[in-house]
Amino acid sequence: MQYINIIGMIFFLIGFMGSGKTHWGEIWAETYGFNFIDLDEDIEKKERKTIAAIFENNGETYFRQIEATTLRSFNKAENTIIACGGGTPCFLDNMHWMNEHGITVYLSSDSSEILKRVLSKQEKRPLLSKMNEGELLSFIEQKLQERAPFYAAAKFTLSTLNLSDNSFGEVLAFAQTAS
Repeated sequence: MQYINIIGMIFFLIGFMGSGKTHWGEIWAETYGFNFIDLDEDIEKKERKTIAAIFENNGETYFRQIEATTLRSFNKAENTIIACGGGTPCFLDNMHWMNEHGITVYLSSDSSEILKRVLSKQEKRPLLSKMNEGELLSFIEQKLQERAPFYAAAKFTLSTLNLSDNSFGEVLAFAQTAS
């Protein structure tokens, strides 16, 4: 384990679904001695229902309000990596808030890479389960285009093509020079 002394830092992992935010966030937190939070999992625990059920029962507006409130509840977190939902940066000024309170890290994936990952776990994503491969690719491309300005506002970008256990070291080096 490589402990890094960056007191008070919060790192927000952003990117499209299937870009590996939770996967890599857990690995990097373990490798570098950080706390790890999956924002969607935290919301599901607090609401006692899945994200899909929240969308279905309460609507997207309700979900986005809960998401923003939950995100902001971590304003005093230290040495923490937070994996955000794919749409988190795009609503209620969340991207600006994250940039003000920590280091935003965009895990950048192209649509074909995301398609491969999402197809393998499509049954776990109820909102996408009824789409065929062509519809899913079109959906991914459209959403990536819509979200591009928000993702581009990240302080640091990592391509997901060659990520490793040590990739977060680049982010930490950047954070040390940025603070």
